[in-house]
This record gives sequence, structure tokens and C-alpha cells, in this order.
Amino acid sequence: MDASVRAWLIDSDPAIRWQVERDLLGDPAEVWQATRARVAVEGFGAKLLAAQDADGQWAGGSFFPAGFFGSPEAEQPGQPWVATTWALKDLREWGLDVSVLSGTAEKLAANSRWDYDDLPYWGGEVDVCINSYTLAAGAWLGADVSELASWFPAHRLADGGWNCEAEEGDSVRSSFHSTLNAVRGMLAYEKLTGDTSLRDARHGGEEYLLSRRLMFRASNGEQVGDFVTRFVYPNRHRYSALTALDHFRDVALHEGSQPDPRLADAFDAVRAARQPDGTWLQTAPLAGRTWFDVDVAEGEPSRWLTLIGTRVLEWGRTA
Repeated sequence: MDASVRAWLIDSDPAIRWQVERDLLGDPAEVWQATRARVAVEGFGAKLLAAQDADGQWAGGSFFPAGFFGSPEAEQPGQPWVATTWALKDLREWGLDVSVLSGTAEKLAANSRWDYDDLPYWGGEVDVCINSYTLAAGAWLGADVSELASWFPAHRLADGGWNCEAEEGDSVRSSFHSTLNAVRGMLAYEKLTGDTSLRDARHGGEEYLLSRRLMFRASNGEQVGDFVTRFVYPNRHRYSALTALDHFRDVALHEGSQPDPRLADAFDAVRAARQPDGTWLQTAPLAGRTWFDVDVAEGEPSRWLTLIGTRVLEWGRTA
């Protein structure tokens, strides 16, 4: 890594810096763990923690903020990214020490309901992406999400993956977006709890993506869409070759496996997006209200994408 890029990555929020220290610099555990501990008290993590409501939620809602439906905001492009599910997803992925959220699982069990059918928070609902985030968050916070875990094998489609539209009867084919979100949630659950009961279902979903080389339609071999090579942070629910490769890297580190040869096209796509200076540029951020910006505007070098892109290619090169 170029020295200037290294210095630029180190000069960042603790949520980024600890991962740079661990994944790119190979620093001793005591170094990156000390940086990780700072997520709770400064920068992005501290700001998002300060926005938590007394009842354990963020913005008064589970997936959408309180008062969203029927409001002018509901007519705007995208959706707000400020409610509980998104806050928990961010804090977990930023590496927040979960002890800081002591009592949150119980508060959400008592106070938070899904917009769909007013269902209890830790039971999940019918959308696989929402359920994947909830499964991972519950395992992280120590909630009992064992019943929700059993939902995933039961709702897997015949072609091996998942689709958020399947529960409404709108699709019988799996989606790249939904399948990646599902397997990421199941992997987080396994790592956090040690429960391997979802491994076969997860492997099936991963095989769905691998059989399509992470980028292409099974029917005609064409790329599934521009979204595959439009790398953005935060990616929220959106699929990309970069996000998928980061998941398969996570799987390999957890299971001791090697990169599958079918990842080659996705690696090429990530290499092609790397700038001559070794950075990756932000594409158009997803529309919708946020608590605050955690990355740069479109067209600017992104520390988040550069962290993820660099570690993915390093894994592919050295594994």
C-alpha cells in the first residue's frame, strides 16, 4: 500500500481506523482493540449512540422512523436510514463494544414493533433482508432469536437463495441483494453464537451467488445490472461485487477456506475500479435521510471503500 494512502486511512474515524490496523497493517491485537474501544466515545459511534431514544429505539421506530407513513418524507426518493434497525446494523459493523448497549435488547422487546402487522421486534417479520439484520443484531445484543433463525431455511427458494418479494408472491426467483443480505446475517449469527444450524442453508445461498460468479445471470450469462460494479458506502441493502467479496473473505477467515475460483470476475471488477493512487471512489449514495454523513460525496475517494477494496484484493492475492 502506498504510504500516502496508508496515512490517509489511518487519519480516520475509529470505526474505520481499527479495521485498517487489523486488516491492512497487521498491527498487534492490543493496538487495534484499543482503537476499536474508541468507537463508543468518539466519532461516528458516539454520535449515533447519542441519538438513541430512552425506550431503546432510534427515531421512534423499528425500520422506519415514527410518523413516516403518510408524511411528506414518504413521498421522497429512497427512505430514511435513521430508525432502529439501521442504527444497530451500523454500530455492529463499526465494531462498537456491545456492553455499551446493555439493556437495549430488553427495551426493544418491550417497546419496538414492526411496521408490518405490528409484530414484536425480535421475532422479525416477512422481509428476508429485515430479518437478516434482526438476526445479526439479536445475536450481538444477546436476544433470543433462535425462532427467527429457523425462518431462513424454511423460506429459502428452490434455486438456492432468497428474495424479499417472495413472501408477497411476486417472485419465485432469488435476488442477489436479498441472498447476500441473508447469508451475511446468518454468518454473523453463527460467529456470535457458535450455532452452526444455519450453515447448510447459508452455504446454499453462497453457492447460488458463486454459481453466477457473483455478477451474472444464470439464464444468459449477462451482468445482472450496473449495481454490481457501483460501489457505495454505506451500501445499506444494496448488492455489489465488492460487498459480496467482503462476505466471502469473512467466510474464509471463519471457516479456514480458500477463495473459490468463481470469484475471479468479481476480483477483476474490484481491481478495475481502483484508482491509480490506490483508492476507490464513492458512487451515488443511497437517497434518504441519515443522522449524519459517514462517507464522502459522489466522485470523491472513499476511505470506507478503500479499506474494503484493499483487504478484499489482499485476501485474493495472498490466500
